[in-house]
Amino acid sequence: MSSQYLAYIVCSVLSFVPAIVFHEVAHGFVAYRLGDPTAKRAGRLSLNPLKHVDPFGTVILPLCMLAMNGPVFGYAKPVPYNPSYFKNPKTGDVIVGLAGPAANLVMAAFAGAIAWALYGQAPALVAQSGAFAYFYLMFLPMFALINLYLLFFNLLPIPPLDGSSVLALFIPKKHMSTYYRVQQYAMPVFMIVLVVLPYVLHVNPVGVYLDVTAGNVANLLFPFRVS
Repeated sequence: MSSQYLAYIVCSVLSFVPAIVFHEVAHGFVAYRLGDPTAKRAGRLSLNPLKHVDPFGTVILPLCMLAMNGPVFGYAKPVPYNPSYFKNPKTGDVIVGLAGPAANLVMAAFAGAIAWALYGQAPALVAQSGAFAYFYLMFLPMFALINLYLLFFNLLPIPPLDGSSVLALFIPKKHMSTYYRVQQYAMPVFMIVLVVLPYVLHVNPVGVYLDVTAGNVANLLFPFRVS
């Protein structure tokens, strides 16, 4: 294993874990602020990654993506929340749903801000230090891209993704319990279909969507092209 590939794996893990942890904690924290103690009682407001590990989404899927030379991608165990605690359940559901992607946007912007802050000194520091070169040219762009991938992927209006919370505004109240059950258990099936589909149909519409959205936003956030 080359040192560059090893650095790629380390940077991938150090980018992916905070991205999914802060994404899920943001959901739970916003739900808590809206009056729902479910996530707090379940211990899911913790930044400890072990509290959020999903065997398939956090371990198996990212390893498969690495093995296929794809971007590191996956998900954490969804944070539980109960919209019945909210003053307006449907509006609260949307706010909680968008909290995770918003956290990813903040982290991506933070990585870009660091890149801009170091931009003037970066050429000299890159020449002097291999560790800094990996940090500046590999880790920061990867950290931003992984967060942006999670952001834009989760904004797709497809259950159980966060963007589907907007659909709740249009679902009759009598069907909401069924809707929440679908959200809770559909992710593994959805992700398997998402990974397998490009190999069956030789088309990856989600990949194109992420390149156009996450890739272009990353380029706007950084002082150099990252995608």
